[in-house]
Amino acid sequence: MPLRIGSIDVLHTSLLPLGLEKANYEGPKPGVTTLPKGFKKSSEHRGFNAPTIYERDVAIPLRDGTNLIGDVFRPANVTDKVPIILAYSPYGKTGQGFADIDISPYHAGVPPNTLSGFQSFEAPDPAVWTAFGYAIVNVDARGIFKSGGEHRWFGTAEGRDGYDTVEYLSQLSWCNGRVALMGNSWLAGCQWFIGAERPPHLTAIMPLEGVSDLYRESLCRGGVPWKLFWQWLGSETFFGENGGEDVIAMIDQYPLMNEYWEDKRAKSHLIQVPAYVLASMSSSLHTDPIVNVPFFSWPVPEAVYRSLYLQDKGQLSSNTTAAEPIRTVSYQSDIPVLGMDADSEEAEFRITFHETTTLIGASKAILYMSSLDNDDMDVFVQIRKTDKSGKVLRHSNLPIAELCQPADQDKDLFNVLQYTGPTGILRASHRALDPVLSKPHWPAHDHSREVRIAPGEIVKMEIGLWVSAMQFEAGEQLVFKVAGHHMLLAEFADTRGKFANRNKGRHVLHFGGQYNSHIEVPLITGALG
Repeated sequence: MPLRIGSIDVLHTSLLPLGLEKANYEGPKPGVTTLPKGFKKSSEHRGFNAPTIYERDVAIPLRDGTNLIGDVFRPANVTDKVPIILAYSPYGKTGQGFADIDISPYHAGVPPNTLSGFQSFEAPDPAVWTAFGYAIVNVDARGIFKSGGEHRWFGTAEGRDGYDTVEYLSQLSWCNGRVALMGNSWLAGCQWFIGAERPPHLTAIMPLEGVSDLYRESLCRGGVPWKLFWQWLGSETFFGENGGEDVIAMIDQYPLMNEYWEDKRAKSHLIQVPAYVLASMSSSLHTDPIVNVPFFSWPVPEAVYRSLYLQDKGQLSSNTTAAEPIRTVSYQSDIPVLGMDADSEEAEFRITFHETTTLIGASKAILYMSSLDNDDMDVFVQIRKTDKSGKVLRHSNLPIAELCQPADQDKDLFNVLQYTGPTGILRASHRALDPVLSKPHWPAHDHSREVRIAPGEIVKMEIGLWVSAMQFEAGEQLVFKVAGHHMLLAEFADTRGKFANRNKGRHVLHFGGQYNSHIEVPLITGALG
């Protein structure tokens, strides 16, 4: 049935056929078997920690008559009813599909022999969890593989499907009526929408790196469409027989905020169950992350926001006066880029710390800018860290030195492996703020209309930079960068050099005098206890 959200008819596209080799699909095989303790899918996989009942291709009815298909792994040889951990996925349940840890460089640091092969991608491994007394249920989302209907991308529709799934599973004879959600990335993002529907038997959620506002946080961050990754995701990892939403066609046809995109903003205030929320600062795909430092409130009360002003000769300073002369720095905004931390045409401004200082929280850039040759501009900002010699550093997300040869460490420059620093993005025509969503140190933008600029017109742009935690020792520098392109490392080799935006010609940064371009950064002085 075609999906309509408000007054908007949702565009659809086909999904990948199940017969493709990379679908890794053997056809429906409903049945029940008991896997003994130590059972291995192959000699390269981990064994089960406890005997486990494996129920394959279980039908899960939804309110509209559609059936989803799931696999159940539950403890064997137990008399008590058990709780369920539900992994709701668009990638294929229980090892099906193309999406797998192997598509990440160096398996994202996860040794293959630590996984059973029965886990869904970015989901808990049943070989581990059944030993703790939990059932793991891997469910193919609507439209995925043999699940009926057309695939949905987050939103109310997917939330209702999740509601029905939770409630059906909670009534199974062996379940104690308690169902939790767990998963990473998409499997996390859908939890916000399922939780907001308030299934009575949902007891907790555990979203790990889950986008909660598809438009603002990822697909069109700052008003700049980032179609490359999401297009890859839909064209390489979604398998099904009935098609699904086409968000790429939707962002092309509806580039401004409307009912469709608002429906993909989670109503997290409606969630009433406990939530254990995690995210990595290094991710460029997901929501603004949390930080793994033990503070008792957020924003961190010990952090004091300091304004650092853009100065001549590439300097940042905490002091400025209206009497300072107006200066400019420009860069070419439309150069080819590779996303390997070596692209040119990036304006830099630095400040040296004289004692241990920690940046912790979200930062904000307030810039006065113009485009000499275009009626719009896409602006990208980033904060970096240097060592005492001034060398710009990267943070290793994984133990790269243990995973590859030293000669390859500067070749394998991917975002999953190395983090360069927090970023912000804004399209000038989308600079209008949303007064409801904006916070004192976080500018949220309206996105419901475009206000183009005249070539040479100077406009004020407020750009939020995602949360980070970076510690600087005495003599190390904070670097603020501005460019006409992404300054993150590429996600995959195939995405290098393919990001497109609206930029043409030169962008000009104006600072000094009436143009007090600056960044606001949350800093704690002194070593953290």
